[in-house]
Amino acid sequence: MIWFDDFVSLIFPKICACCGNSLWKHEEIICHSCDFRLPRTNFHLDAENPVARLFWGRARVEAASAYLYFNKGNRVQRLVHQLKYKGRKDIGIWLGTQYGFELCKSPLFSNLDAIIPVPLHRKRYMQRGYNQSEQFAAGLGEPLNLPVENHLLFRSRATETQTRKSRFSRYQNVHHIFEVRDPEHFRGKHLLLVDDVITTGSTLESSVLALAAIPEVKVSIVCIAASVL
Repeated sequence: MIWFDDFVSLIFPKICACCGNSLWKHEEIICHSCDFRLPRTNFHLDAENPVARLFWGRARVEAASAYLYFNKGNRVQRLVHQLKYKGRKDIGIWLGTQYGFELCKSPLFSNLDAIIPVPLHRKRYMQRGYNQSEQFAAGLGEPLNLPVENHLLFRSRATETQTRKSRFSRYQNVHHIFEVRDPEHFRGKHLLLVDDVITTGSTLESSVLALAAIPEVKVSIVCIAASVL
């Protein structure tokens, strides 16, 4: 009932995940002001954008993009932090849905067959209770009308956090950590690999190389955000 929802909102007000101000009735996750100020990249409209160039000479990728720019202290960092560490799975789904509608307008991301989230190791998954990339993938899946395959790609071993590691150390940390289940089932498919934040691209590169075990596969990449490249 409307009156009951209004009463609950008075006791437990919904607040913007970016600025912390109260949300109006028709706002969700973030307020209109913060939504307007989100640093969108529009990389999905440029085949040679900085994220795509990151993989040149490293891994065969059909197209690559990120929804937002990630910088320390900005709105995007606050969103990602709450998604990863504060249990705000709804943020990942919301961001995925928003970007999914944008990707529908891009010929670079047409003819996709399935969405593949970059997996967490089972120990990290148990600690966190969910995979933030799976939430983003779930949001993307609805507007793109694509299934999300959470179990195709898996981590064969745990790794240290990538934070504060150099580019080479990041590469060493994630080299050959991913494997693929039932590769023949995905023969000839165009897979959309998704993750939260891309910095050096080492984790995604390792994921793409693992997916290359699938015969005739094509891989494109989308992330929530990209740090300054």
